[in-house]
Amino acid sequence: MIATVTAGNASFGGQQPFALIAGPCVLEDADTTFRIAEFLKELTTELGIDFVFKASYDKANRTSVTSFRGPGLDAGLELLAQVKQKFDVPVVSDVHDVTQVSAAAQVLDILQIPAFLCRQTDLLVAAGNTGKVVNVKKGQFQAPWDMRHVVGKITSTGNNQVILTERGTTFGYNNLVVDMRSLVIMRELNYPVVFDATHAVQLPGGADGVSAGQREYVASLSRAAVATGIDGLFLEVHEDPECARCDGPNSLYLKDLRSLLQPLLALDAVVKQL
Repeated sequence: MIATVTAGNASFGGQQPFALIAGPCVLEDADTTFRIAEFLKELTTELGIDFVFKASYDKANRTSVTSFRGPGLDAGLELLAQVKQKFDVPVVSDVHDVTQVSAAAQVLDILQIPAFLCRQTDLLVAAGNTGKVVNVKKGQFQAPWDMRHVVGKITSTGNNQVILTERGTTFGYNNLVVDMRSLVIMRELNYPVVFDATHAVQLPGGADGVSAGQREYVASLSRAAVATGIDGLFLEVHEDPECARCDGPNSLYLKDLRSLLQPLLALDAVVKQL
């Protein structure tokens, strides 16, 4: 039985519909952030989906040194705290270093460990020690069965609030592929599993110093993932992805989100016999 992990008013796992983690790749400005959060809150409330707002305060692993990284730790956490209060939604963001964990845990409902850092023992243990939900993105280099060691590092602190996220595996240069078996394998660890459908279609560093992407495949991959019984879906969304300051090519248009989610909910109900 998959454990139920709860962050604020959103739950993952158990025998319930998938939850949604969604938002822009990076915090750009307050007005844009609030408009996206409001849209997502209204839509998920209407559709009956548990919702967590996501956005990064610092994109520490951008391809180029000149790439926009976000407002930084202090300003970013302040903006996420406003989103949390204004829209009554839990929030999640990446932590990149042990020194960020304490401050982040004061605001975030879920501490997210980036894929490239999923084996960093000190970071995992520090996140576990906060008692907060910890969402770990499986590294692009990591076998799904080896995520048991990642889980073990977090649970060694006595914290069993763990979520695992699949975001694709390196497949040659500047390309990723999703092995749908990994969703099943990681769920055998009995923790909720999330599918990151938009990062899975990213082409890392594939556009001369920035990442490219293939958002046209998000819907198909999402259907395949939901058919395995996943516990959550992760989507990067934007009002105008072509103008987004990070991950625009793999982000979804907000206007297309309803038409994506409605059939996924129907499929999820069939798979889980809800």
